[in-house]
Amino acid sequence: MTTFTKFEEIEAWKTAESIVVQSYGLLKDGPGSRDWALKDQIQRASVSIMCNISEGFESRSDRTFYDMLRRAKGSCGEVRTLSYVAAKIGHIPLEKYESLRPLCIKCSSQIQGLMTHLESTRPEVPSRKRW
Repeated sequence: MTTFTKFEEIEAWKTAESIVVQSYGLLKDGPGSRDWALKDQIQRASVSIMCNISEGFESRSDRTFYDMLRRAKGSCGEVRTLSYVAAKIGHIPLEKYESLRPLCIKCSSQIQGLMTHLESTRPEVPSRKRW
């Protein structure tokens, strides 16, 4: 795995940027544009992905980076869920959800790759297997 010197070099961070851009356009117009709570939560969750990756990286602690990656991965799931809800209740067309979903899955997978790398190469990062 490549050694990063800046968080902007991390592919998951770049993918998260695309998620942010799509998330901000998701409820810009149409029936869901006035659902401020849902709109705000989707936007906050998407920005959280980028922020957690960068915050963890900048901490210069492998353990903190790992923990922040876990949070970023959780936010990927949150964006997927919220955009699914928006589609199911008719706030956005299903096509918008289907466009965002693969990006969230890709980002989550990229984050998992980083987490797995840290687990296998850094003794201070405990292996956290799923139940």
